Amino acid sequence: MDAIPLALDGYLAAEAEPGDREGTVSWRLTCSAGTDHLVEEAVIPCTTIEPEIAHAMLTERQPGDLLRVTGHLTFPNTADGVIRLHAEGLEVLWEAPVLDADDEAGDTATATGADAERNTAIAALAEALTGFAQDGPGPGQSIRLHISPTGALGTGLEHCHGFDVTPAIAHRLADYIDTMSCFMDSEHPGSVVLDPETVADLTDLFEDIDLTDLTNTVLNATRPEHRPAVTQAMDDMFGDIPAPEDTDP
Repeated sequence: MDAIPLALDGYLAAEAEPGDREGTVSWRLTCSAGTDHLVEEAVIPCTTIEPEIAHAMLTERQPGDLLRVTGHLTFPNTADGVIRLHAEGLEVLWEAPVLDADDEAGDTATATGADAERNTAIAALAEALTGFAQDGPGPGQSIRLHISPTGALGTGLEHCHGFDVTPAIAHRLADYIDTMSCFMDSEHPGSVVLDPETVADLTDLFEDIDLTDLTNTVLNATRPEHRPAVTQAMDDMFGDIPAPEDTDP
């Protein structure tokens, strides 16, 4: 069977090792189909004879790195053989941070609790993003999102996820994030802080407003068929106000 050109994004499952033949290097790539279901994940054996890729895999890359491997996928000649991706190109999409020895020697119980909370949050986010990815199937999925724990992964690759979304879905997601970050002008971190005297003057000004008189004035100037909507709008702004029937005709 002819080799199939292929590009795969996945996490380096373990440290690369010299291959069976001289000048080759082998490693395993954990790939996800785009959801948080483990049955849709696969570990693909990779190998290369390219000197630059071999050197990078043996000396620079570490478990947990997110890689894009391009090459040709070959199938075995026998039923008990193994498929293998022969790498001809390598791109590092994300580097897993290296943990210091002092960090690893910290409070294990605290780290375990923090890891559990983090993994729960990742699972919730992955479920939400999976819904986004499923909202826009079909052609045009040109944006890939990745989420994973920080730190040197090694094990725990089940908490790494990748999602393909359309540009339209990406815009929707950006809008939702912008909405979460919105502030009222008075609450914005960069807003001007009024001095206490000005605040006191504004408080006195608004306390002197008679809402009943204001309501009557507005509703008397409003056509009868529009009064319920205006009453509701004023009620939303000021709280309980007199109903239209309580005002002068």
